[in-house]
Amino acid sequence: MIQKTKGAQSIAFAEAPYIMSSASVVGKKESEGPLGKYFDMADPENLFGEKTWEAAEGTMQKEACTLALGKAGLSPEKVRYLFGGDLLRQGIATSMGLETLQIPLFGLFGACSTSGEALALASMSVAAGYGEHMLAVTSSHFGTAEKEFRFPLSYANQRPLSAHWTVTGSGAFLVGNKKSHVRITGITVGKIVDYGLKDSQNMGACMAPAAADTIEMNLKDFGREPSDYDRIITGDLGYVGQSILFDLMRKKGVDIIKNHMDCGMTIFDQQTQDTHAGGSGCGCAATTLAAYILPKIERGEWKRVLFVPTGALMSTVSFNEGESVPGIAHGIVMEHC
Repeated sequence: MIQKTKGAQSIAFAEAPYIMSSASVVGKKESEGPLGKYFDMADPENLFGEKTWEAAEGTMQKEACTLALGKAGLSPEKVRYLFGGDLLRQGIATSMGLETLQIPLFGLFGACSTSGEALALASMSVAAGYGEHMLAVTSSHFGTAEKEFRFPLSYANQRPLSAHWTVTGSGAFLVGNKKSHVRITGITVGKIVDYGLKDSQNMGACMAPAAADTIEMNLKDFGREPSDYDRIITGDLGYVGQSILFDLMRKKGVDIIKNHMDCGMTIFDQQTQDTHAGGSGCGCAATTLAAYILPKIERGEWKRVLFVPTGALMSTVSFNEGESVPGIAHGIVMEHC
């Protein structure tokens, strides 16, 4: 066996796969934020040479994958499987953007947690010996998300303070068996957690219970304390969701305040960029991981990190029918080596 289950929901890799390379592609607002200088590529027009936002999102995925492959010196033919997803119906950004790469594809949907889902499956596939190289990629686009889930931009709708700003960005990760300075040593697969909340403009509150559940299970399954991680990093709970997460963890007898970080609170400047509760979208956690978190692990500034991207599992149909918004979160343990 080259991997083993841990506790109720986790896997510890005896032969842990490596993150061989990563890449991040973003739009204008993201390039103007606190992490702007770290991204690999940015487009001030947010269209990436395309005529529609949907096509632009697909192109972001293609560019991110191409950059990640280039950094590793690999051609697409060397990748066994590609795990990709986005927020749009039938995953059209992924299918439109990655067709030209001609890599066998698993299309995924975990809402904003998709980067965690993709990394988990890519890592399991490498650890199981199904291939030497796997690609994981996700994306989101402010224009496509507003069009599909909320209001057309031309409507000029007033956004509540609890609302998030969908990140225009894509992050890609090459997972393989070639040694690097970052290993994925374990994963905790999240469950669907539903507290009955129905406010799609307050996704932080909808996702926080799932984040709390996954973090608690990771600590239990691996027999760890929060202090065993240099950072516990959620995907996009934002300012509202973070405070709820802290309260939920306190009720579980766990304090993560000292080493918690949230990608949605990091990628934008709340005071100057008018993003309200913070960033969200599949691209939020993915681009922050590729551009900011992984380099810190590679340099050894952080020895062990628990990366927990979070997702609100809703659609336009479920919202219009008055259904609640369940959450899900997946935990990825990354360590310096």
